[in-house]
Parts: sequence; C-alpha cells; structure tokens
Amino acid sequence: MKKLISIEGNTQKLDGGAMFGNAPKALWSKWLPADEYNRVTLHCRALLVREKDRNILFETGIGAFFEPKLRERYGVVESNHVLLQSLAQHGLSDRDIDIVVLSHLHFDHAGGLLSAWQQDQPPQLLFPNTQFLVSEAGWQRARQPHLRDRASFIPALNQLLQDSGRLQLIDQPYSEWLGVDYRFHFSEGHTPGLMMTEIADDDGPVLFIADLAPGTAWLNQAITMGYDRCAETLIDEKQALLQD
Repeated sequence: MKKLISIEGNTQKLDGGAMFGNAPKALWSKWLPADEYNRVTLHCRALLVREKDRNILFETGIGAFFEPKLRERYGVVESNHVLLQSLAQHGLSDRDIDIVVLSHLHFDHAGGLLSAWQQDQPPQLLFPNTQFLVSEAGWQRARQPHLRDRASFIPALNQLLQDSGRLQLIDQPYSEWLGVDYRFHFSEGHTPGLMMTEIADDDGPVLFIADLAPGTAWLNQAITMGYDRCAETLIDEKQALLQD
C-alpha cells in the first residue's frame, strides 16, 4: 500500500517570458501573473511516496544552497530549507529517505540535496542513507553540459553524488531499486535524459512528468519554456505521452 504526498520545497521567481517561450505575455499572464520585474512565482514541489518499509522522494526542489547574491538573482524567497521542514511535518528527516529519484540535475530539481548556505562553509550532501537514482543520459549531461544550459547545473553536487558511492544510473524502464510498480519514461526535449516515473497505484497510475510540463499551464501542448533544449521535440513527446 502506497501513500502519495505532495511536499513543498523552496519557491523561486523566474522571468515569465523565459518560462513561456514564444507565448505572448497577454496570454501567459492570465495563467501566472508577473511581478514588477516580469517574474512569475514557481513552487518546487517534490512527491513523497510512503510504503510499508521505505520512503521514496521524487525531486528535492531548489533548496536553499544559493549564496545571497544568487538567491536574489533566481528569486528564491526563503533562506531556510523548506523541503526539510515539510518532511518534518510528516515525521521524517532526510535520514529517513531510502531513495531519491531525480528527473534531471538542474538546480531547481536537485538543489534540495544540499545543505542550506552558510558563509565560508562548502555545501554538504544531505540524505546520508539514500540511494540516488538519475538517468545515465542525464548524468552525462550534468557532467558535460552544453554552453546553453551550463548554469543550470551544480558542479559541486555532481562531485558529492559521485563520491557518495550511492549514485545509481538508470537507462532502462525498470530498476531493481524500485521494482515493477515504478516504470521510467525518458524525454529529450527539455534536457537529455529527463526521467519521468509512472507509479502504479490502486486507483490507477500516477505519472510524475517533471519539466515535460512544469505546471498546469504547460499541459497545453503548444506551450513550452525558453529553457527547453528543443521545443518541437518536447511538444511531440508531450503529445505522445498525453495520448498514451
């Protein structure tokens, strides 16, 4: 028996035009109103799956690892690590998470793996008892990013994950770490190796699609982000997935 719980992480503010690609502001501002700097507020939520004998977390959000200057640049509202507080509301800490599944390693999805920023202190990898599942293609992209998305990755996190000895690379629809109730789908439009998870449930499957559609507005098949690697590829992938 599984219990699926939406978990709040830190929020961020990004440019609305970048978030909605070629959609005009007159259209997207009806879905997400912009602030005086043309930024829209985005919630970096995770999905917690509680099973009888293990806890699985999908994504960790942006976290609080940014130094103040970068926190302001990316509009991270909170200086505290909201994800850890949200887990505590369910009687859990990062030590209680058995598996973290990362759709990809952009900082707004994986930054929550790191401790909150402290002056003159390097970031620390949290989740000391956790196996980290990342797609093989996503890991290679994080290690050798393109100039266009290099700023979206955290080099220090790459090294910490590798040094942990608990990084598991996935290149098949199923993994021994999760079992047959969890099936992976892979996408290339947003970033190489975006790994989405289909979770079997008594009421029907739940599909955690990450940045294939980062919010309800992007379920509109023609809407993509300026951050997407290839908008046309992403639209084709989104159509195929929604039709399945």
